Amino acid sequence: MKLLQQNKIDKKILCTDSLKLNDSFYNHNDVLFIAKELIGKILVTRFNKMLTAARIVETEAYNGVTDKASHAYSGRRTNRTEIMYRSGGVAYVYLCYGIHHLFNVVTNVKDVPHAVLIRAAEPVFGIETMLFRTGKTVFDYTLTKGPGNVSKALGIHSKHTGSSLLGKEIYIINDGHKYELNMLIASPRIGVDYAAEDALLPYRFYLKDNPFVSGKK
Repeated sequence: MKLLQQNKIDKKILCTDSLKLNDSFYNHNDVLFIAKELIGKILVTRFNKMLTAARIVETEAYNGVTDKASHAYSGRRTNRTEIMYRSGGVAYVYLCYGIHHLFNVVTNVKDVPHAVLIRAAEPVFGIETMLFRTGKTVFDYTLTKGPGNVSKALGIHSKHTGSSLLGKEIYIINDGHKYELNMLIASPRIGVDYAAEDALLPYRFYLKDNPFVSGKK
């Protein structure tokens, strides 16, 4: 399976500072709005001179202290979750099941612990590096399908939690990519059955028919 030519992104675009999402984007007070707006944006990593990038196609919103699915529910503050209480525009990366590093975008203002989990993305640059990181020999949809795979392919680890998304190593750009609004689907989140009635909230967003999307379509 080869990356379609129209999905490839020029390196110069990925390294253009003016295209990076800024404070005003991340500090927005509506985490659902941000979760939807992140669809179509490009997550970029630059570690040890290795550039990789993937277009975000699936997200999940976590609505802070009132959301039973959130790590910050009811004002919970631990060494791990303290990052969520910082001003928007930093990474919250945690280890799930001792295996998967899950990358979240912290949003809103200081002391309002909103976050958006990046669940899936479509590679647009650096596939050879992604294959090396994941131990794969053939490029297929599983490369960046699911939050653990996104982080692994892009080289993101829990050690990156707290990293600024306005810097040089991890950031998100808006290259002007557009999609039809009827292609954006909302559904309940995945794997949050413990959240009782909040597990049914339509806080997951994804692009219809995109093969990199994880879980039920």
